[in-house]
Amino acid sequence: MKHYKIQITDKALSDMEEIYNYIAEQLLAPEVAMGQYNRIADAIETLDTFPERVKLMETEEERVLGLRQMPVDNFFVFFHIREERVIVTNVLYSASDIAKRLRDS
Repeated sequence: MKHYKIQITDKALSDMEEIYNYIAEQLLAPEVAMGQYNRIADAIETLDTFPERVKLMETEEERVLGLRQMPVDNFFVFFHIREERVIVTNVLYSASDIAKRLRDS
């Protein structure tokens, strides 16, 4: 079975940190924040095998880029596959303006 190296961009790490901080500080739920952070990290780790199981995004612009969107609870992990690497580009809240946030990142 083919294994991919997972690369998490600084932007994706920053997104995960923002998610953690919002839940821990704004919602006053640090245990929940850590659980959510870990679920996202664990889901990203599963992309080392068969990341193609996550379908390409449907909009033409994202399809051309090879961008894929994996749901994790109320969040989406965005990534693309390049050769032997899975590159995680963003982790965003599903109710946010995803198209705008992807353009801005």
